[in-house]
Amino acid sequence: MPGQTVLEIDGVRFTINGAPTYAGRTYRDWPIEGLLMNVRAVQATFDDINPETRGQWAYPDTGVWDPERNLSEFLAVLPEWREAGLLAFTVNFQGGSPEGYSRTQPWENSGFAPDGTLRPDFLARLTRVLDRADELGMVVIVGLFYQGQDERLLDEEAVKRAVSNATVWLLDGGWQNVIIEIANECDVPNYEHPIIGFDRCHELVELAQSHTKDGRRLPVSTSYRGGAIPSDKVLRVEPGA
Repeated sequence: MPGQTVLEIDGVRFTINGAPTYAGRTYRDWPIEGLLMNVRAVQATFDDINPETRGQWAYPDTGVWDPERNLSEFLAVLPEWREAGLLAFTVNFQGGSPEGYSRTQPWENSGFAPDGTLRPDFLARLTRVLDRADELGMVVIVGLFYQGQDERLLDEEAVKRAVSNATVWLLDGGWQNVIIEIANECDVPNYEHPIIGFDRCHELVELAQSHTKDGRRLPVSTSYRGGAIPSDKVLRVEPGA
C-alpha cells in the first residue's frame, strides 16, 4: 500500500519519515540539510498519441516506439539512483520536449484529454512510478503543465478541471511522497492559457490546495526559469512563505 514514504515540511526543511534530508551534510561548506535536490525525469512516462510523430521515437533495435520499455528501463535504474543518494525526481503530466528544446512540438504527450479529464494509460504508468518511489523512500515532484503541451487543453475551464482531477487522483492514491508542481517554468511566455502563467499561476496553486482527503492536502508549488524571482502572489499562498 502507498504511504510508507512520508514527505513533510518542517519550517524551511524537508523531512522524509520524520528525518531531515541530508542530515548533517554539507557541500563545499554549505549546509544541505533539509534541501530536496532532484533530477528532472519527465520522460519516464512519455508516450506520443499523435500517429504522425510517434514513429520518430522508435528504438533503433526494434524500429518501433514502446512506452512500456521506456518506463520499465526507468524503473529498473531507480534503485541505483537512490543508492547514490538521490532523494527526489520530477515527472510531469505533460512531460517535456523529448528533443531537449523544440521550436514546435507537434507530438501529443499529455495525461490530460482536451477537456481536462485524465487519461487511463498515462495514470497506469504514473502509478507504477509513484509506487516504486514510495518503496525506495524517494519523493516525486509531479508537474501538471508544460509549455509545449498546454495548448492541448481546450480552455481555462479545462485547465482548472485538469488541476482538480490530478490533485484528487493523487490524494485518493494515498501517496504521501508527492509534491505538486503546477507548471514547469510558469514564467516562460509560451503558455497558451494565461491562468498557467506568471501573473495567475497562484490561482491554480490555491485550487490544488483546496482539495483534501481525511484532513490531508498535498504540498503545491510551481517552478520558474533559472535566476527568476517567484511572484509575490505565489509566495503568499505557498506553505512557509
